[in-house]
Amino acid sequence: MMFNNLDVEAYDRQYGDAALVRRAAVYFRPHRAQLVLVAVGVLVISALSAGVPLVLTFAVNRFGVAGAAAVPESVVRGLIAFLFVSWVLIWAGNFVRRRALARTIGDIVLALRRDAFKAAASHDLSFYDRFASGRIVSRITSDTSDIAQSVTLVGDLLSQVIEVAILAVIATTYSWRLMLWTLLTVPVLFVFTWGFRSIARSVTRQGSRAMGEVNAKTFETIAGIAVAKNFRREQTVYDEFAAVNRTSYRLNFTRGFTLAMVFPVLNLLIGVGTALIVWRGAIEVRAGLLTLSAWFLFAQMMDRIWFPIINISSFWSQVQVGFAAVERVFALIDAEPSVKQTASEPVPHLDGDITFEHVRFGYGESEPVLPDFNLHIRAGESVALVGHTGAGKSSIARLVERFYEFQSGTIRIDGRDVRTFDLTAYRRHLGIVPQMPFLFNGTVADNIRYARPEATDAEIEALAMRIGDGEWLTALPNGLATDVGERGDRLSVGQRQLVSLMRVIVQGPAIFILDEATASIDPFTEAQIQEALELILAEATSIVIAHRLSTVQAADRILVLESGRIIEEGDHAALMRGGGHYAELYDTYFRHQSLDYVVPDEEGVAGASGAERVSG
Repeated sequence: MMFNNLDVEAYDRQYGDAALVRRAAVYFRPHRAQLVLVAVGVLVISALSAGVPLVLTFAVNRFGVAGAAAVPESVVRGLIAFLFVSWVLIWAGNFVRRRALARTIGDIVLALRRDAFKAAASHDLSFYDRFASGRIVSRITSDTSDIAQSVTLVGDLLSQVIEVAILAVIATTYSWRLMLWTLLTVPVLFVFTWGFRSIARSVTRQGSRAMGEVNAKTFETIAGIAVAKNFRREQTVYDEFAAVNRTSYRLNFTRGFTLAMVFPVLNLLIGVGTALIVWRGAIEVRAGLLTLSAWFLFAQMMDRIWFPIINISSFWSQVQVGFAAVERVFALIDAEPSVKQTASEPVPHLDGDITFEHVRFGYGESEPVLPDFNLHIRAGESVALVGHTGAGKSSIARLVERFYEFQSGTIRIDGRDVRTFDLTAYRRHLGIVPQMPFLFNGTVADNIRYARPEATDAEIEALAMRIGDGEWLTALPNGLATDVGERGDRLSVGQRQLVSLMRVIVQGPAIFILDEATASIDPFTEAQIQEALELILAEATSIVIAHRLSTVQAADRILVLESGRIIEEGDHAALMRGGGHYAELYDTYFRHQSLDYVVPDEEGVAGASGAERVSG
């Protein structure tokens, strides 16, 4: 039941272990030199670790045959020296191995995070409409850390496996019968481990998803903390987080308990196996089939053989953690983009001529937002889109931006199919200001030059002075060096929009798209914003989702939308004279922004609308 609320992302997929190993091997190949050092360290450790019980067996045999008193002192000193040097070399080999492995793992995690972040950044906006950002962050950070831990475990287990192989070969020369009895117990352990594998993968995957839910809820709560405080909902958001956190606790407790269960079961099996080998060894010694020193070797070997098998069996579940993590990371990297380009042709200088031909677009399988849309915007023309919510205004802009994929029809830019352009190069020609301008933590100058990093402060200041003689800039505490704070919170809404518009002016785009903010802005700031808009409108083809009367009136053409269709078009005066849908929108959204609304008429009655004056 705990699993029911953990949604599997639509882009998740399951890979076979062999496929995951082959895919992961790509990240190891550039580090062959480091892996050679790891291999050398593993061989040194394994050979010396296997050699110690052999030398001790030789000593036991020598002491047993000749008697302790008859053993030369030089042999004893040599034995002590060998053991000391062996352990020093084992330490040195372990140091080299761990250092090389740590560097290799660090580089691999770096590459995985880079690829995962690049994939996340390249996904279109529809991807983030469907999937929570916190879960994506969890894959880039937490899952890559799990991969690093699993690779470290594999490196540790590899040296133990080689040591077991060496000891097994040597022990076989002493007694193949007793070695056979030893090997008969191994399949029992691996059968148990293999059966445990699917359970471990399942609980690990669910635990990772639960942590993704915690990250998503934390990210959402912190991002919206101001709204929560405004509506006094702190306790509610805490309760929601606590519920998700409790689910994560239960799932990860189940995960930890499940993984920990392997040790008691394995210890029970190992106890039975050890008793069996000691019993069989005693029988062979009494029968004269095995020497006392060989039996001692098997007794010494038991711990060295069983310990790696315990680790392999128990930590196989931890390896499954790595498989589950790499599976989630590769699923993010492999997620198919919804925006698909048919070619990647270079993009020359654009004039900004835009044509929609029978475009059909919808955000889902339900009724399309644009059922059969046609539009031609001439190069250099400014077009204002007006209409009620859901009319399709933002959808038109997003399709030009190529943030969403349309289902049929064609969009042409300067006569060329927009799907044939190199997408990154195409977007360099777009200047976009969203409805809620987003500023990065840094200075005003840093945010203005975001699209063109080479722009100098002098160039930015010269452009800023063209807007209201630079008064908006002098109103900032430190001018261009003013720190905007996180998301621009240290600036007013109007100042944030001015910085966003300046960012576009510095870029000099061929196509300008503005989703004009609806927030209340004082008349002085609005006048400055209008000046900035006029600078852009004069230089680019413009699509403006207008909420201000001043912006609507400044457009060359106004398109009135309803249910994804253009029902009226023209300039402000012509549309008002028509007395149609635009006149109704004017009375609803724009009339209060007009001077006619506040200037008394001839009889001293304020509030006569432009529509009323036209019709009257």
